[in-house]
Amino acid sequence: MKRITSLFLFILTFSMAAFAISNPKREFRGAWIQCVNGQYLGKTPAQIRQMLSDQLDTLQQCGINAILFQVRAEGDALYNSSFEPWSRFLTGTQGKAPSDGWDPLAWMVAECHKREMECHAWINPYRAKTKTTKDLSPTHAAVRYPERIFEYDGLYIFNPALAENRLYTCMIVEEILNHYDVDGIHMDDYFYPYPVAGVPMPDQRYFEADPRGFTDIADWRRDNVNMLIRDLHYLVRSVKPWVKFGISPFGIYRNSPDGTNSKAGSATSGTQNYDDLYADIVYWVKQGWVDYNIPQIYWNLGTKAADYEVLVHWWNDYCGGRPLFIGQDVERTVQGVDPSNPNSHQMLVKYDLQRSLPNIKGSCQWYAAAVVNNPGNYRTALQKMYHSAPALQPLMPYIDSKAPGKPQNVHAKNYAMTGTVISWEAPRAKKEMDAARQYVIYQFDKGEKIRLDNPEKILAITSGYTYTVPSAKRGTTFVITALDRLQNESKPVKVKM
Repeated sequence: MKRITSLFLFILTFSMAAFAISNPKREFRGAWIQCVNGQYLGKTPAQIRQMLSDQLDTLQQCGINAILFQVRAEGDALYNSSFEPWSRFLTGTQGKAPSDGWDPLAWMVAECHKREMECHAWINPYRAKTKTTKDLSPTHAAVRYPERIFEYDGLYIFNPALAENRLYTCMIVEEILNHYDVDGIHMDDYFYPYPVAGVPMPDQRYFEADPRGFTDIADWRRDNVNMLIRDLHYLVRSVKPWVKFGISPFGIYRNSPDGTNSKAGSATSGTQNYDDLYADIVYWVKQGWVDYNIPQIYWNLGTKAADYEVLVHWWNDYCGGRPLFIGQDVERTVQGVDPSNPNSHQMLVKYDLQRSLPNIKGSCQWYAAAVVNNPGNYRTALQKMYHSAPALQPLMPYIDSKAPGKPQNVHAKNYAMTGTVISWEAPRAKKEMDAARQYVIYQFDKGEKIRLDNPEKILAITSGYTYTVPSAKRGTTFVITALDRLQNESKPVKVKM
């Protein structure tokens, strides 16, 4: 592995110049911060904040522009909830609040926005108890409403067949939307529980009692999940229409019956969203119920049951109706060997492949701490190569396509001690969707053609109203644009030195 790592660095050095200009101007560059790995346990709130702050600083340095922050793992909360108990993954005991009154979600939103990152609240809609949880708080839904829960292989599951559970999940999401300035609501791959051989799903009697016209229990289960996704979509749009609703499904939609990639499924042989988890992500995309999709394609190229190359092509070809981002497994990637280059691990070939496909608009790293740890110089490659220039978020015109007004009263002034200070004021806006939230500063040398499609010319993306350039040559042109919540970009304003 040391040989691969050193040669990877050699390849990286020679590749940087060639790859930097190919970086797209708009790209989702996310990372998941989970709670269930135990990284908070045994630490004081101050120690957790310091750990997370250090992670965010490092992620910002390597170009991450969105954090997916786990706030509900098992009918619990990593925020001040009126409905659910504090998570044991935060304090060690379910129902026990942080000792200093800390609200992790409020803090994470503020810290992400300070670093010009998006913050998406990541929830699990159906899991009510993990296998390792022994004691539930008296305020937990499984204690208060046991008739709404079923047990499956050591898990407690909010029964997807019950309308009251759909309503309850919507109440949870509405509370988050009303109390936190999140940029997204995010759900991962846990819908119906992953099947265990010989363990039947204990919902037959619910199907028989209310089949809703279905004769196949599998279709009925899919419809149960469909109704939740539909309800959440309309809820988010009605409460905060600028908030994105996204899903990160398991990496295989269906296995193709003929063993080749087709609309019916991929040339794979693993667990399936459609048939095993009853999650029809393709249908949700077609209905416009999700705003982005991050399939967890955690396998490597050459994996027999689920080849990375096979799967990224399948998702690109058959599920690109909404922005498609690829879930990347950092540690597994650097443990694999590039099939065409035994002196390198698989990061380079994976990124080259995903960026060659037209419907893939970014990636998300599993998991944030792994990026920070930099195995196989993965983080170094993000910082020096694939994220060497800043990126705006992909456009979502189905939510909003109207650009904000351009920045007002733009000025640039030289100061001997600090350099060139660029200042501006916010454009007027009648409603929140039209308001400017951030600004993009571009820099062009004297005589250089103004091209705002080149991300290498972006100095910064900031939510402030001033930006200081320590040294700028005479004749330099700065261009300032405004971004709204969906990062629609305004007309430019130029100011010359």
